[in-house]
Amino acid sequence: MLKVWGRPSSFNVQKVLWLVGELGLAHDHIPAGGSFGGLDDAAFRALNPHGRVPVIEDDGRAVWESHAVLRYLAARYSDGGLWASDPKARALVDEWMDWSQTSLQPAFLNGVFWGFYRTPEEQRNWPAINKSIDRCAGYFRLLDGILSDRLYLMGDGLSLADIPIGTTLYRYFELDIERPHVPNVESWYGRLQQRPAYRQHVMIPFAELKGRLDY
Repeated sequence: MLKVWGRPSSFNVQKVLWLVGELGLAHDHIPAGGSFGGLDDAAFRALNPHGRVPVIEDDGRAVWESHAVLRYLAARYSDGGLWASDPKARALVDEWMDWSQTSLQPAFLNGVFWGFYRTPEEQRNWPAINKSIDRCAGYFRLLDGILSDRLYLMGDGLSLADIPIGTTLYRYFELDIERPHVPNVESWYGRLQQRPAYRQHVMIPFAELKGRLDY
């Protein structure tokens, strides 16, 4: 059986569990990291020498790094709808996945979620936080334009392109921060909320992380 290691409130673990849910894969979820610990255990380090989550083990093969895991699962278990077999179509999905990891995720997860929500109030660097909020606003305006003529990032159906970016939406819209008017992004978010796997694995309260820099 597929095994997935990681704490449920981890952003990167949520990406993986959401996809596992979309694919309907039977799996064993093993909480690890944060208050669950275990990342320095020899058995875990044998799976991922970097000692980070998420990690999966499937048919005796360990895979780590969230986007590597997403691509592996989609390649092995989907029918091509999530990650096309055609190299040109696949590249369009990969572009958005990599953009999310190199642009949106650093601005939102590191700059806003960590800088604002997870940092104790007296330690917050407001000039840096506001800069990240502004950068996120620009990114979501860009996405709003992309989504003006489609239901999902690649068209009428969910793909891997939606997963890394879509995972940010629950936290982004729940935080008490200034946001731009992005009706197409909000409609896309509404569609994601109708998906059972998104509700189960992404829409998880994160109050345990407030003011916590220790994990």
